[in-house]
Amino acid sequence: MIEIPSDLHPDLVPLVFLLGNWEGAGVFDFPGDEKANFGQEVTFTHDGRDFLEYVSHTWVLDNEGKKVRPLESESGYWRVDKNRKVEVVMIRDQGVVEVWYGELADQKPQIDLVTDAVARTAASGPYTGGKRLYGYVKSDLMWVGEKATPDVELRPYMSAHLKKVVDPSEWAKDLKDLPDDGIAFFK
Repeated sequence: MIEIPSDLHPDLVPLVFLLGNWEGAGVFDFPGDEKANFGQEVTFTHDGRDFLEYVSHTWVLDNEGKKVRPLESESGYWRVDKNRKVEVVMIRDQGVVEVWYGELADQKPQIDLVTDAVARTAASGPYTGGKRLYGYVKSDLMWVGEKATPDVELRPYMSAHLKKVVDPSEWAKDLKDLPDDGIAFFK
């Protein structure tokens, strides 16, 4: 079940399904780079203003699912207007700044985004733009990213399946009148 926080800016209600901490795994595959499985942690938070704050960290996984090295990190801000148009400003650790535009699908929690502007530092690799699709499916967050460079046409390069991470202290605040010893609860 999706809960709407009482202090959430009203404009953000269509994006409420994104809120929270998410963890999972996916696949990275782009010409010129080594194909890899990756782990990911994503956080969408709000502070009452009209945007969601976004942070993502990914890392390469070995065959046993252990972290090998960082892959990509990005952070940014997501907004949505009354017509369900979404805009995202994102910064990547590789020296890339992006402006994304898109929209929420009608009657379902799905967002299609495409880059509108890309700025790169001298140290960043070649990159001309991308597309992303995010979807909330059976309480999980799934996404796929496409990427283009001057030498490679737009193609899928990353996708992941993320599960919401719930802090046990959040459950505990809803439990009332538990016995102090914990054992009596099971009798």
